[in-house]
Amino acid sequence: MVSFKQGAYIIVEGKQNANQFFIIRSGKVRLSKEVEIVAEEGGNVLTPGDFFGVVSTMSSHSHIETAQAVTDVNLISVSRDNYGLLIEKNTPVAMKIIESFSRRMRYLDEALTRLTQQSVDGQAGQDHLFEVAEYYVKQNQYNQAYFAYHQYLRFNPQGPKIDQAKERMAKIKPYQKAVYLNEDEQEFNRLYPKDTMIFTENMPGQQLYIIQKGQVKITKIMNDNEVLLAVLKPGDIFGEMSLLEHKPRSASAIAHEESVLLAVNRENFTTMVKSQPQIISKITTLMSERIWFIYKQLANTLLDNPVGKLYDALLIQLEKNRVEVRAGEAYSFDFGTKELIHMVGLNQLEGNKAVAELLKNKRFKAMDNKIYCADIDEIKKQAEYYRKMQRIARKREKSGR
Repeated sequence: MVSFKQGAYIIVEGKQNANQFFIIRSGKVRLSKEVEIVAEEGGNVLTPGDFFGVVSTMSSHSHIETAQAVTDVNLISVSRDNYGLLIEKNTPVAMKIIESFSRRMRYLDEALTRLTQQSVDGQAGQDHLFEVAEYYVKQNQYNQAYFAYHQYLRFNPQGPKIDQAKERMAKIKPYQKAVYLNEDEQEFNRLYPKDTMIFTENMPGQQLYIIQKGQVKITKIMNDNEVLLAVLKPGDIFGEMSLLEHKPRSASAIAHEESVLLAVNRENFTTMVKSQPQIISKITTLMSERIWFIYKQLANTLLDNPVGKLYDALLIQLEKNRVEVRAGEAYSFDFGTKELIHMVGLNQLEGNKAVAELLKNKRFKAMDNKIYCADIDEIKKQAEYYRKMQRIARKREKSGR
């Protein structure tokens, strides 16, 4: 139990060593950010029963917000190491955190979608299944295209493009190797060959997945571009948002290499939570990581300069991978320029120009589908420079009004 007087700062944005979060027992707390990218769902003032600081604490990243006491407050302080004890003693509290995280992730994801001017209403969502398939056909990625067309037919049987979908499926069928077209299949252990789709954005979701072997990439089609959101590895869990909220998938999951997955439906999940409470800790940590990352992605959308976006994205990856930035330190990213362009949502033409400009910096090289930097301190300096220029431009814009 800890107490703070009215006006006191409890956590401060940007500070490292976030090793504890708080549950409010009494009083009110206001959350704020240096740059309010999107308004928080439900507002920024928290009351008893609410919690804050979980994202940074459980993801082991710097704080993404500042918390200040609006009134005198009494709080329960929970350290990262004691989260497992909280789960054992009070599983409903941990489930409340997970469920709130799921809502928060979906809200932030929709905000990111709005910022890229892609519609998110229900009907557009169903039609978007067809658009996802069309994108992958253009890229000659027939496994993904066939899977998405199938889901369009399955979940939008009266859709306006049914005949087109059937015609395209017939043409690409000999060239595709899609598996598990019906996600509600009961097989618990599943093998997904490389470049096969596990689920596609906007389709209903009935299961979450635990990676036993291989890698899975999480992507989203925005403005006719594939944006890479994450590459998940063995032990990671994904797909929990649809399972918890009974809502459509917010992104697509594709086997980045041959992968073995455990598919867990809602009934099995309930059993696992009761018998293996550590799974809640794992999900909380993973969701914290994703929320932290999507906040950073949202901030990246505010940068107008394409080259600035690339530097900022590289710096985000360094912090995500907990790489200490030191002058003269070299680093090789496990992705290439194409993936970097996708990360920031640039079209191929604009992205290629920005990459060419970045590679004029002699500290960078692109080779073997990887980006190599001879001095990662340069990434930090350049990202901070472009952010500073953006803030100055915004201030001038506001003063001009």
